[in-house]
Amino acid sequence: MLYFDDISLEYSSLVGTYEITKEEIVEVATRWDPQPFHVDEQAADRSVFGGLTASSLHLFAIMTRLFFDHDDQIQIMAMLSKNDIRLHNPARPGDRLTYRTKCVERRASSTKNDRGVITLFDELVNQKSEQVLSQRVSLLVRRKT
Repeated sequence: MLYFDDISLEYSSLVGTYEITKEEIVEVATRWDPQPFHVDEQAADRSVFGGLTASSLHLFAIMTRLFFDHDDQIQIMAMLSKNDIRLHNPARPGDRLTYRTKCVERRASSTKNDRGVITLFDELVNQKSEQVLSQRVSLLVRRKT
């Protein structure tokens, strides 16, 4: 378990990897984001993407699951914000996605000694080391007491 006190500006971690499948892309998008380039291969081929792509919602869900399963188990009290979200390249069927994170800001609470705020820079890259998604996430993290 990692508490606010354990996370310095030098903190970085490989959170996990995930291989995304065509079936999962279509299943998630059919329910939550049924854009043609997420659910229909022929329409996706004619789209600006030139093929089937995973929904950003799907990518956020993958990152959330990998973060939850991550060995570090940061003691999060709440997510405060997601900022500077960028979708650099599409995620496609068969892509092996790697999630990395690093601490870019931290500050102890000035009013409550049981917590602090960290900001993580996250990136999701594919097997070609191409950035798929990047974001800054601010988290309220429990301090050691």
